[in-house]
Amino acid sequence: MEGVFILLVAALVVCVQGTSHLSFSNNTEVNITLDGCGVTKLCLSTPDSCDPAGQSACLFASSAVVTTSPPVADSVELAVELRGDSGGYIALGLISSTSPGTTMLFVCAANTTNNGAIFFFRTLQRNNTDEALIPTETRVKEIRGTVAGTVIKCEFNIESLNATNIFNVLLGTGAVNGTAVGPFNIDLNAGRVNLTVTNSGGAVRPHAVLLLLSVLTLSVMLRA
Repeated sequence: MEGVFILLVAALVVCVQGTSHLSFSNNTEVNITLDGCGVTKLCLSTPDSCDPAGQSACLFASSAVVTTSPPVADSVELAVELRGDSGGYIALGLISSTSPGTTMLFVCAANTTNNGAIFFFRTLQRNNTDEALIPTETRVKEIRGTVAGTVIKCEFNIESLNATNIFNVLLGTGAVNGTAVGPFNIDLNAGRVNLTVTNSGGAVRPHAVLLLLSVLTLSVMLRA
């Protein structure tokens, strides 16, 4: 009996280990629209200029600087919206200029069961050479998401993203088997992006949000 108890405790530890870096919002509402694109947030999508609030297929992402005083110097906190059509998952990928061999992946996924689809979230590192996915503990908070058929929507904040790096921004999808995430398929590569600029004190300048995802296509930048 004692051995069974120890085994049960060990199983519980395995289940919760590695999830402290993720914090879910008490607010479960997800409302993703084009409102604010080019003004308060920067947006990208494929097909170009598709409407994330519409009924047609649309892989969409937006991002905005939400704090100017993160706990880590030379960093920012980013609020991200993702919307896409997938029977598995949708994801935002960031490739840092200092680590071109790997991609930080932020995955919004659906675990389909007999009782329907259940939303779950993962942070992963993708090896850009062999495409292997490795769990990583990137700190993300205010996570919320919904699944309706094949439409996945989610919002989350990335904490302490290095503001001095240049990133390649990717959007993509992939398959899910239970809660196991399959290979990341790139649907959109937005190219190299200067996420923000800082002054000598490390605070984000008010206009920094206008630089976020600044190398997106001109039509996306101007539609607001």
